[in-house]
Amino acid sequence: MNPDERDTALAFPDPRSATEDGLLCIGGDLRVSTLLEAYSHGIFPWPQEGYPLLWFSPPRRGVVDFDEVHFSQRFLRETRKTELTFTFDRAFADVVDACATVPRTHETGTWILPEMRRAYIRFFEAGHAHSVEAWRGDRLVGGLYGVYVAGVFSGESMFFRESNASKLCLYRLIAHLRSKGLTWMDTQMVTSLVASIGGKYISRDEFLARLESAKHNRPRILAAGDVL
Repeated sequence: MNPDERDTALAFPDPRSATEDGLLCIGGDLRVSTLLEAYSHGIFPWPQEGYPLLWFSPPRRGVVDFDEVHFSQRFLRETRKTELTFTFDRAFADVVDACATVPRTHETGTWILPEMRRAYIRFFEAGHAHSVEAWRGDRLVGGLYGVYVAGVFSGESMFFRESNASKLCLYRLIAHLRSKGLTWMDTQMVTSLVASIGGKYISRDEFLARLESAKHNRPRILAAGDVL
């Protein structure tokens, strides 16, 4: 049997037992069942080249509460006049590849290593990972991807080839998740973009309490190829 087809997930330690920098455990695999188990308990992989697989449950977790989101008036005007089109799950692998390769200011290298790419494509094929794409004609100019597990959308990474393309994707994702009854999303960290729209850090305990509550509300999100 292919290892990815085994049903038994790895067992993780209590996420509250992580170190001060959030490292919970080392090793294991990236099977679909293991990723489901991890995200269901607020744990995520963050690999570093040359090291065994690392799993994290940070003491502070980045979130966006949708009723606290704010976009500038200038940006909102851009949302109304943009000529870009936006889709869901139409080009997941291309979005992951772009997130891994598009240069970023003040960053070198990538944590989206080949094994992570393969794992999240499998996760996507199993229906648990999703992407939002921004297109100019038939050219992919921005996007983001994340996972939707236990009623929580967790953003993983984004990229842009045109100014504000990834921010426009995030704007449409938030609007859609709100329309489905979700009230917040996990961003893991608070980047400058996340902070600019009202993202914040909460404690691990609060995050885990939110995660437990979200498990009772798991609306279906979009179908592949839908236009946002």
